Amino acid sequence: MKPEKIVCNSLEELDAVAKVVLEKYPENRIFGLLGSMGAGKTTFIQSFCRVLGVEDVVNSPTFSIVNEYRTINNDPVFHFDLYRIKSPAELLDIGFEEYLYSDAYCLIEWPLLAGNLLPEGTVFMEITVDPDSECRFFTFT
Repeated sequence: MKPEKIVCNSLEELDAVAKVVLEKYPENRIFGLLGSMGAGKTTFIQSFCRVLGVEDVVNSPTFSIVNEYRTINNDPVFHFDLYRIKSPAELLDIGFEEYLYSDAYCLIEWPLLAGNLLPEGTVFMEITVDPDSECRFFTFT
């Protein structure tokens, strides 16, 4: 299957990209965001959460590993930043699998650090940035 790509020309278009993702993957709840430092993973998650109806402040959980937000319907949304974990075993200690199988949205920065803990059906989005503009490319696998 050929990966799909969405072009985002500016930060103002991120909410529209998030809507497309939700429409394209209506049954999926686990999304792994790949990209270099500064590619916009957290910024995209902020847009994704806004589209889901989260009114909380959305910040990267770099040191806490996971933040929980609530939508206006009181549904949980979990935001993980795995950048600082040393092994997937650390995730087992915080009950990572319980989050993944909770049927809540799980938005995961640096998902490859989870090793084989991510279930089949996880949607991976790689964000790359055009160095000459604000343009970002979202590639889905």
